[in-house]
Order: sequence, then structure tokens, then C-alpha cells
Amino acid sequence: VPQKKLTHRPGVINLGCHLTSTPLSRYLNPKVGSCDREGALRLNWTSVLPLWLQRQRLGLRTKGPNFMLEDSTFQILGGSIHYFRVPREYWRDRLLKLKACGLNTLTTYVPWNLHEPERGKFDFSGNLDLEAFIWLAAKIGLWVILRPGPYICSEIDLGGLPSWLLQDPDMKLRTTYPGFTKAVDLYFDHLMSRVVPLQYKHGGPIIAVQVENEYGSYNGDHAYMPYIKKALEDRGIIEMLLTSDNKDGLEKGVVDGVLATINLQSQQELVALNSILLSIQGIQPKMVMEYWTGWFDSWGGSHNILDSSEVLQTVSAIIKDGSSINLYMFHGGTNFGFINGAMHFGDYKADVTSYDYDAILTEAGDYTAKYTKLRELFGTFSGVPPPPPPELTAKMVYEPVTPSFYLSLWDALLYMDKPITSEIPINMENLPVNNGNGQAFGYVLYETTIFSSGVLSGLVRDRGQVFLNRVSIGFLDYTTTKITIPLTQGYTILRILVENRGRVNYGNNIDSQRKGLIGNLYLNNKPLKNFKIYSLDMTKQFFQRFDMDKWSVVPKEITFPAFFLGTLSVGIYPSDTFLKLEGWVKGVVLVNDHNLGRYWNVGPQETLYLPGVWLDKGLNKVIIFEETMAGSMVQSTDIPHLGRNQYVN
Repeated sequence: VPQKKLTHRPGVINLGCHLTSTPLSRYLNPKVGSCDREGALRLNWTSVLPLWLQRQRLGLRTKGPNFMLEDSTFQILGGSIHYFRVPREYWRDRLLKLKACGLNTLTTYVPWNLHEPERGKFDFSGNLDLEAFIWLAAKIGLWVILRPGPYICSEIDLGGLPSWLLQDPDMKLRTTYPGFTKAVDLYFDHLMSRVVPLQYKHGGPIIAVQVENEYGSYNGDHAYMPYIKKALEDRGIIEMLLTSDNKDGLEKGVVDGVLATINLQSQQELVALNSILLSIQGIQPKMVMEYWTGWFDSWGGSHNILDSSEVLQTVSAIIKDGSSINLYMFHGGTNFGFINGAMHFGDYKADVTSYDYDAILTEAGDYTAKYTKLRELFGTFSGVPPPPPPELTAKMVYEPVTPSFYLSLWDALLYMDKPITSEIPINMENLPVNNGNGQAFGYVLYETTIFSSGVLSGLVRDRGQVFLNRVSIGFLDYTTTKITIPLTQGYTILRILVENRGRVNYGNNIDSQRKGLIGNLYLNNKPLKNFKIYSLDMTKQFFQRFDMDKWSVVPKEITFPAFFLGTLSVGIYPSDTFLKLEGWVKGVVLVNDHNLGRYWNVGPQETLYLPGVWLDKGLNKVIIFEETMAGSMVQSTDIPHLGRNQYVN
């Protein structure tokens, strides 16, 4: 029963159809097509057209210095948005804004660690529904370049590789080490079964697929990139394959039969890298796969920005040079929860919660001066005015949240799962939790008994708060590796609360990213024994243990670390806001079971983004885990505060 006008795009027929009130998907052979949530039927041409006609679909290809899409020259004007960093309810808004900027292609990474949190257990639901995100882009009129990894960098924990890979003490990530390739093969078996039908030649919007990511900068195994290429092709990837490398790895990242592209931020790099490209692969289409529109931030640093005029000049130069381009990032979004990565070149630096990136759209999806200038540029370049930009999502200032209830960590331990007992410390990844897959994110608490004073030492990754009974005596981390235990009488409980602040996402030391206590913990150079270990992953299931009868009224004297419970009152129309934790020191905020991420008074970030789509009319539950000192309230503001600006060098 047709309900709306027949529409189509290359390779896809959309029929708005229902059988009375029953979606056609109940009766549909999946090889023929699929139904979207509105009941629209999407037929795959590869299933309903004759083979001779199917073969006419040429897809994206190269012809001398040009890309060709079918029989027409095609210049890729792309922008990166990561579905896993944007609330699903806002996907459409962000993609419409990308289209309205004059861009024709979406690029996105695929985070293995989020999609396979346990070996063989896959999650492509909710905010991780990759297929829905790609079909939505197609519906809006965008082509897609997919960057499935398995390693993606992306300033995400371990570059998107699952932490359970590190259970193997001999693991060699991003190589043809059998333990790694076996895991990749199983992951690709599942992932590519979802991706293959989304390819252009099968009626989908994916016109190209990237082979791994910036491997030339790593270059640990000459057989690795050919293996990844074959792994993609063996599982049905038939669109154009690309590599992507920066100036440090371009010459070492190339693969036979795969088009090389470049990553950069300045016009000076463009000339040099294009010269290298020409020497590597001759006359081929040029593409800047990542033009960095800003940069990410690290805790304790400044908020990195890139001037909009400089962005306009560089993008103009890239287009005039005849290159295709992808804006990384077009919209950064947020490192919700604990997914942020880190850098470790000399000093360990964890990435902040915001992935605003000083991108073309802000963290909350608002327009910037870069957006206005680039939209005009792309409109002038194409000769066709882009569609009108969508209106901005509303922002709101709510009444402050004053926590009413409290639960110290030490009292909360009564409601945890039974602690793990071990003679020696166990690192986070090897804890016997999560069906044998270890712990990926959050905190781990180690307890043992001591009966003397002296010097405590050991490898703590990344930050461990040390307690005698319930009293904090300091921290152990990368720079502070020893702490003095004061003289006490009798037996004393020694506790170390260790936080995984983010595994390194880029560099040659990714194999050594195990978290928690690494190896023995020593008192006066003697290893301590007999530990109780609590897994504190701070997930939704973790907090479900805390029924209302577990909480007490906030006392005058608070024992830290502690959980605080309050409510945020919202009117008829929930809107975006930003939470400002002035007076608080370091911890995590959850609203209605959504983990907004970490806060820390060392900055630069001072506010946490709270999407309005995660709020309900009326009272909303707010839980704060604070490590050392609490403020009196949590304020709401309609303007983000990301810290003191610093121009990217």
C-alpha cells in the first residue's frame, strides 16, 4: 500500500509501504531488501536487477588524476562525524548540517572496542547502530567512506582496539601475530556481514573503505597491511580501498592496489606530501583524508583552537590543487563515559571528555565561524547553493543540582560483587570479570593488610589514590612512583584506588597499555601479598546495586571517595545544557544512567555536555562520583567552558 511518493537514489528504491499496520519486514526476504523504522521498503538492485545490469555499476574509481563515480568526474568533499560520540537522536541533525555545509560525503570510524566488549559478543544497538547511521546518511543524500580499522586511533581508548586483547602477555597489536589476527578475523566476519550490503555496488552509499589507519607511523610488520587488505576483500569488500597517513608515515604506509591519501593541517605540508604521493603512486587522484580543522585537548593543558581564516585558506588551497578533502573533524562530539584515549611521548597525557576539537560544529552541534566561511566556499565551488542549515538545538539553564544523598565508597563496597582474592595484584584487563574478558574502563580498588611503616612503591597505571584504612595519604602515578607510609599501630588496611585514565591511542607503546597495578606492589622493597580486588567499572549495572535505602543524607563530615545523589528539575521541553562542577575536584557524572564523562579541576575543560534528549520532563537522577572534595552544588549553564584557548602549533 504506497503511502508516499516513490523516491530513489543510485542503487536503492524506497517505497513507503505497510501491510495494514504490519511492517513489510515481517514478510521480506533480507536478500531482497529491508524496511526502515517507518516501514519504508528498501529494495536492493543487486537482488532484483538482471546480472548484466548489475555489472554496469562501476562505483568510485580512478582515471588519471580524477576520481570517477560512474561516468562522471567526482571530487570528494567529506566531513567526519563519529556516531558513537553523538547521541543517536541527534544523528539526523548533525548529518543535515554536514549536507547544508555543501559537503557530499560522510566519513566515520568503527570502534572495535565498543562493538565487541566481550569476545564474540557484539553490540550494534542504540548509539552503536552503524547500519542505521549509514542508511540515514544515504537518505539525506550523502555518500560514505567507511574507516573500519581494526585500529582507528580517533583519540579513543587503545585506538579502538578491545582491552581484552591485552590478556595475552605476548600480544603484539597491529601485527600478524596469530593471537591478534585470529581476533581480527572473527570481528571482521561479523562486521563485514553488516557492511557488505551497504556498499555502492550493492545499492548502498559506501563508495570507499579505508585499510587500517596511519599504519606507516607504526610499521611494525610488513605483512600486516596486505593481510588487512585481503581480510577485507575476502569478506566481500568490493569498493575502492584507501590508506591514510600523516607526514611521519606516508612512505611506509602504502599497499599495492590501494590508493594512498594524506593527513595534514597546513598548506606547507600539502605541497610536500603531494610530492611524496606522486613519487609513490604516480598520477592518481589526490585526497586529504584528514584535514585537521582543530585539535584535541589533554587534561592539564589548554583548549586548542585553529583560526577560521587559516582553515578557509588551507581548504581553499586543497580544493584549488585539485584534491579531494575530508574535514576531520566536521563535528567531534563527546568522549562520553570513559572512552577517551591518551598520548604518551615522554609524559603521559590523557584526553579530556569533550571532543569539541574546535571543529566546524561545536561539541553541542552549534555553528561556528568556520561553518559559515566553508559553506560559502563550497557553495561557490560547486555552483549550486547548499540546502538551508537546520535551526540550532535549544540550550537551557536549569536550577542548580544540590545533592541530597550520599554513599561513601567504603560503605558502597558492601553492595558490590564479592571481591576477587589473589596473592598478587592483577591488572585490570586480566581480572576474572565480565565473563572472563577482564575490565575495560573505570576504576579498580586493591586492598591488603600491612603492619609496618616505610616506602610504598610499584607501577600504577594510571593514577592511584593511596589510603590507610579510610584516610588518603597521597597518589601514585607516572611521576610519583613512591610514597611514605607513616608509622601506624597494629595491622592496617592499605587501599589503592586506581583509575584507568585512558589507554594510549597513538604511538609505538600500545602493547604496554595494561591498567591497574602492574606487577608487584612493594613495601620497603618487599612484595605485598594477599589482595582483595574490587572491579569498579561505573556502568549502569554497577549503579543498579544502589537502591534508595542504601543512601543516607549528606553529612557535615564527608568521607571520600564518595557517591552523591541529586535531581535536576526540567520543564516541559528538555533542552541541552552544560554542567559546571565548581568546587568539585575530580570524578564522574551520570544523568539518568548516561555517563557524561570525567571532570577534573586541572582543566582545561570546565563543563560537561548534557544532551537534552537524555533528559526527561520533571526530575532527573544525577549521580556524582567524587574522589577527593565535593562542592555544594552542580551548576547548569547554556554556554560551554572548555578552558583557556591556545592556537594549535
